[in-house]
Amino acid sequence: MKKYLFRPISILLTIILTVNCSDSFVDISPQYSIDSENYFNISEDYEQAVIAAYDLLQTTYLNNMLGEIASDNTLCGGESATDVPGFQQIDDMIHTPVNENLKDLWNWMFAGVQRAAYVIEFKDKIDFDGKDALVAEAYFLRAYYNFELVKWFGPIPIKESGRFAVGDEQRLPRSPISEVYGLIETDLQAAIPHLPLTTAQDGRVTSGAARALLGKVYVYQDKFEDASTILEEVIDSDVYSLVDNYDEIFEHDGENGSGAVFEVQYTDAEGASFDCFQCSEGNIAVGFNGIRQYNGPVFDSGFSFNVPTQEVVDAFEAGDLRKDVAILDIERWATQRGATYGTGYEHTGYFNRKYIARKGDLNIGDQNLTNPNNYRAIRYADVLLFAAEANARKTPTDESKARTYLNLVRQRAFGTSSRAVNASGNDLLDAIFHERRVELVGEGHRFFDLVRTGKAEQEIEGFTANKNELFPVPFEEIQFSNGNWDQNDGY
Repeated sequence: MKKYLFRPISILLTIILTVNCSDSFVDISPQYSIDSENYFNISEDYEQAVIAAYDLLQTTYLNNMLGEIASDNTLCGGESATDVPGFQQIDDMIHTPVNENLKDLWNWMFAGVQRAAYVIEFKDKIDFDGKDALVAEAYFLRAYYNFELVKWFGPIPIKESGRFAVGDEQRLPRSPISEVYGLIETDLQAAIPHLPLTTAQDGRVTSGAARALLGKVYVYQDKFEDASTILEEVIDSDVYSLVDNYDEIFEHDGENGSGAVFEVQYTDAEGASFDCFQCSEGNIAVGFNGIRQYNGPVFDSGFSFNVPTQEVVDAFEAGDLRKDVAILDIERWATQRGATYGTGYEHTGYFNRKYIARKGDLNIGDQNLTNPNNYRAIRYADVLLFAAEANARKTPTDESKARTYLNLVRQRAFGTSSRAVNASGNDLLDAIFHERRVELVGEGHRFFDLVRTGKAEQEIEGFTANKNELFPVPFEEIQFSNGNWDQNDGY
């Protein structure tokens, strides 16, 4: 089994974090304090601090699951309607500020921001070979976590110079979305010149990953000219390519392949429990997504959450080779392979095949807590489709480029160039949006694509315009701010 690069460093990960994952975005009663007098005195301190900042990426399994459940791609599923109430509320668009899962997402992403900010705060304390690259990784990670936060919650507190301190929740405002994006852009622009094109260690940030994330950030702000420019730098770098066989991407041997711009690394190392999901080194979403009470070949069982709808299954065109890779038709599979399975709540007959447990993935541990299936956070196909969209929406448009990038993805999907799209105008945009849905189904992007393109109200049952574009700030955070922060509209 692969050796995981970003394994926690025992007590360091506890004491380096001034945000407690079970509390608010600032720790109300910090137990440890590390400052410039007793840390960041040697290069290894910076290396370990950056690894600690990477570690919170593993908690983004939650973001990815909920990005699907909140959309029209999947239903919550599980054992019953009350299995995980927070998931079910988000699926039904009846979530409130009292939601444990949204609270976890807020806490874990701010923990990532805080760890990355720790490195940034002391970036000038000493000099050594390689420091600029390590600091650049911290800038990328802070941008990544802040991007997740602004997508989910909109205005958030930001602090350019370093870490949040106790009491900042009562002093700092929730910065407007434009200012949050401004900091994200600044961080990524600071990171890009100091990051390598490729790395010897899987999972480390590259300049291509930073450019791709910046391009995505531009698209989310409708800065299409900027997006097309930076995304085409990724395309023109000749570092990435579409893997010929789509099926290979989501298997163990396909991790960190030629189409991987940025992957969150997971391992089967033990350490998690059902009382501490953020302690897991494995991809917990895999267990949640798994086939309930499964007995048969290839797959392990799981808890039957995040089940694809018939609508998304039907969205695949005839002859699309991605369909059976992305979606497991359990009834057909069981008939063909002699497997048995149980049916959970909201059973649709389908499972997210990209992220369900495979037999043989584990040497140790529980497949529901420690599965080593990496999350493919930014794929080259995602870059191509964003570049297609940016070129189709910028002024003036470049529809020829847009069709070229779109059809590269479609040619891989159908195994032939005969299914190329030749549309223009709104028809071309619709084709790009359709392609994003079927190419990236199960990967957590659909809800945010619908929101940013203004299509969420018409596609998501229960979605209320001018409310559900954002999720509520956790109730505790509003209380801790002592009147400094207002809640998002409608909550």
